[in-house]
Amino acid sequence: MTLKEVSDEFLVYIGSVRGLSENTVEGYSRDLEKFQSYLTADLEITSINQENILLSIGQLSRENASSASVNRFISAVRNLFKYCKYIGYIKVNPCLEVKNVKNPQVVTSFMTEKEVNELCSMPEKKELLWTSRDTAIFRMLYSSGCRISELTNIRLSDFRKNYHSAIIKGKGNKERVVYFDERSREALAAYMADRRKVLSDNGRDLKEDRLFINQKGLPISVGGMRFIISKYSGAEGTNHHVNPHAFRHTFATTLLNNGADVRMVQELLGHSSINTTQRYTHVTTQHLKDIYKLAHPHS
Repeated sequence: MTLKEVSDEFLVYIGSVRGLSENTVEGYSRDLEKFQSYLTADLEITSINQENILLSIGQLSRENASSASVNRFISAVRNLFKYCKYIGYIKVNPCLEVKNVKNPQVVTSFMTEKEVNELCSMPEKKELLWTSRDTAIFRMLYSSGCRISELTNIRLSDFRKNYHSAIIKGKGNKERVVYFDERSREALAAYMADRRKVLSDNGRDLKEDRLFINQKGLPISVGGMRFIISKYSGAEGTNHHVNPHAFRHTFATTLLNNGADVRMVQELLGHSSINTTQRYTHVTTQHLKDIYKLAHPHS
């Protein structure tokens, strides 16, 4: 079996058997394509050794990839060879001694209440794309703490009565309940009226289950959702570029700043480990330090 053949088989396995999300599979695919380019796609899987893998990691580092990107690449390669060992394609796993690179501690980005409210109101102020849809997207991201991939894929059938909450599938197909506040539901109601007209005007099925669509009546992609956020946080909008994940960070930080228990926030975010959620407690601590340095005369 060649490296390419095994990689293709592995991607099918993690998507169909393990049920990993489409975004996760795409991420693995990109990293394994890099691995094939650093070595040779036609190289026999049994001939790849630890030195080959370390040289590939070194090449990625020389391309100025971030430590997070390097570690994601290592994870993809490590899981590929773990699969090969499990299936019986190799007798010895060459990744056993391969370690992750040190990841510098980065304070998670988030928006202040003023900033998030300004961004949420931007679609009505600027009317750059589709006002009601984009307002609903921003309000629902902030209200629920959803990942953008989760909100992109949300369906009408996922909602509970009166759109107060929805059951969504997160990473690893884990289900959880997310909640929407009154302002989100008001924005959603306005969008739903426009949505029906767009579907009708484009001759689309009015029973389309995916919630968010484009002007042609087709479901929007994660890339489309990213474009919408960048449009309103760019030069034509707030002129303060926002990473889509900042909505999720802001959701978590807001809850923690207002006294929410970290384990409750963990449940709402769908984190498997409490350690992941505790990153946001570091954010609130850093925020307090920044305020102190600005306000105290002896800081």
